[in-house]
Amino acid sequence: MASSRQKLTFERLRRFELSEGKSQEFLWDSDVTMLACRATKGTKAFIFQSVFLGKTLRMTIGKISDWKIDDARTEARRLQMLIDTGIDPRIAKAEKIAAVESQQAESRRGKVIFSAAREEYLKELKTGISAKTKRPYSPRYLADHIRLSDRGGKARKIGDGVTIAAPLACFLDLPLSEISTVLITEWLTRERQTRPTVTANSYRILRTFLKWVEDHKQFQGIIPVDLTQDRNVKKMVPVSASKADDCLQKEQLKSWFTEVRRLSNPVISIYLQVLLLTGARREEIASLRWTDIDFKWSSMRIKDKVEGERIIPLTPYVSTILSELARTSKSDVSEDRWVFTSKSKTGKIVEPRKAHNQALEQANLPHISLHGLRRSFGTLSEWVEVPTGVVAQIMGHKPSALAEKHYRRRPLDLLRKWHEKIETWILKQAAIREKNSVDLR
Repeated sequence: MASSRQKLTFERLRRFELSEGKSQEFLWDSDVTMLACRATKGTKAFIFQSVFLGKTLRMTIGKISDWKIDDARTEARRLQMLIDTGIDPRIAKAEKIAAVESQQAESRRGKVIFSAAREEYLKELKTGISAKTKRPYSPRYLADHIRLSDRGGKARKIGDGVTIAAPLACFLDLPLSEISTVLITEWLTRERQTRPTVTANSYRILRTFLKWVEDHKQFQGIIPVDLTQDRNVKKMVPVSASKADDCLQKEQLKSWFTEVRRLSNPVISIYLQVLLLTGARREEIASLRWTDIDFKWSSMRIKDKVEGERIIPLTPYVSTILSELARTSKSDVSEDRWVFTSKSKTGKIVEPRKAHNQALEQANLPHISLHGLRRSFGTLSEWVEVPTGVVAQIMGHKPSALAEKHYRRRPLDLLRKWHEKIETWILKQAAIREKNSVDLR
């Protein structure tokens, strides 16, 4: 420290240099005794030095190139006033910086776009585990998120024109901070007029995403809690069609089988019949490979979203039509290839709904979804008085009753006894005479 103080001037600051062999030197101001210019290697800066709670306190005010001398004096006096009132200026400065940074962060958060947060959400879905199934999310679940927020404007794969924007596309370019109950209510009111079912599905995906936003540390506080649970919002969610109507009645089986078996595409025809006669999920049957089917021991391995996989009986009629499919398509059943093939990118069946809808129309039957065929299996099995747990195990349902949880896993032979009864009864209602399976062993 210099032995005497001098009034800091521009010229004195210019001439003040660090002596050789020293790491720092100070030029103290005579006007404001807490202020000095500190010279270190390559730089000069104004500093403030005082005593706080009996200890020396030193703070850098700023480089001399950035501060005027009088401004530095004013800042030194302000810092001394804080000390005089019992405030540590270092803490006051840190709090001020934190407040500014928080304000800036809040401003940035307020500008977060829906689509940007959605990309983070999709990344988690692709690598995360479902809380419901304790397994990775299915490809179809991920595809639904992308499909229902598609911006549209793409050339249609079938027919002329371009695709229209999906229901969630209108949110993509909005800041998250603008998502409100009023906005969601207006969206539901508008979309439900033309596509109620798709809107209901889109709402469920939006609800899940917004819940993720609420819980995600990066986005917490941007939107109000439980936006989608608002009474006015829930009131506008389209009601899904009754599940009871999405099911084949026994009186409809003959017409259904007649038209489905007449379909020009044997792959789709057999796929639909297997779907009904196994009660499996549409993607489970679509993902069947020939190596999953054991014609020798009459069993079928299903990739199960609940258990991972399950083994179900290969019933006589299903075995027969699959054998015929293998023969007509010249498939080697020992090879690990798709059973139900198509010209899609994956090589497996993707969209059988159009053909199914045509068959329903020809049969003069009401609309039945592909999932409705699975539902039909469970409902029709009641005519044979099959134990509920048997049907659940064949269909891959989670066990519901306590007795089923601890833990009644029926052997394949016992499942076969009941499964063949179900198949025989369904075929009888459809007036189909069972044929012997072609031996592919």
